[in-house]
Amino acid sequence: MVSQNQTRISEIVLLGISAQPEYQVLLFLLFLSIYLLAVLGNLLILLLIRFDDHLFHTPMYFFLSNLSLVDTIFVSTTVPKILVNLMSQTKTISYRGCLTQMYFFLTFGNTDNFLLACMAYDRYVAICRPLHYSMVMSHKCCLLLASGSWIISALHSLLYTLLISRLSFCTPWEIPYLFCDAYPLLELSCSDTKLIKTLVQTEGVLDILGPFILIIFSYTQIFCTITKLPTTAGKCKAFSTCGSHLAVVVLFYGTISCLYLQPASAYSAQKGTFISLLYAVVIPMLNPFIYSLRNRDIKAAMARFLCRIRDFLRK
Repeated sequence: MVSQNQTRISEIVLLGISAQPEYQVLLFLLFLSIYLLAVLGNLLILLLIRFDDHLFHTPMYFFLSNLSLVDTIFVSTTVPKILVNLMSQTKTISYRGCLTQMYFFLTFGNTDNFLLACMAYDRYVAICRPLHYSMVMSHKCCLLLASGSWIISALHSLLYTLLISRLSFCTPWEIPYLFCDAYPLLELSCSDTKLIKTLVQTEGVLDILGPFILIIFSYTQIFCTITKLPTTAGKCKAFSTCGSHLAVVVLFYGTISCLYLQPASAYSAQKGTFISLLYAVVIPMLNPFIYSLRNRDIKAAMARFLCRIRDFLRK
């Protein structure tokens, strides 16, 4: 039954990183720069793949275009509100706005999780089962894997959002975060949160570990296959196709494991704030650079895209 205390809550104060006014402008400029780089970088990758027929119909780049779209929305669920709060005196978010932000934050963060597993599976089939690649990674299969990632993540986040929305909250309604996430809201609640915390430590952990185990299995098979290649050139080429994705996997799971794969009793607001900023803001900014700097296909698509723009301007 919903507590009366919950019905009276109207807004939550996001205390953020620093309460000192002299740092507000500097932090605003920092987050604005990161946000613009993240959005522009991911949109550029998305456009390059979408308008290049060769890339768009390649499974690896189909998943990468989905990842870029997810990262664009992911970073947009938190940073705009952070920017507003950094330049305002109130630093608040409405209760409904907080739940909405948390829902989309969990949804797109989890979609990243599943898409990285899809991309690892794609690399596994390409390197370990090359003769069956076109049959296994068909366009229908890619659509099912991508849509499944979106749908499962949305349902997963809806479950947590509905459960948290039924909690009552104790005053003061303040969290030492820059945005709304499940852990700080659970710490703010004065209801019995054992059910949700148990769910986080079981279903939530499995939700993260499932795709991660698939990634570990895929790369174990990939490395075993690569080591059997007869030439050094062949080994380098095979490793280069996996390097960018592997770097993103290490960054992504290295950060979320420090936050979500730990007992609730070990949760620290300061540590949680720092880690969540890494995977929610910094990593979406880095992904386009990781995938483009050493990727010949992306560079070639960029060259073709620039040629189209130049030819259009000359007309």
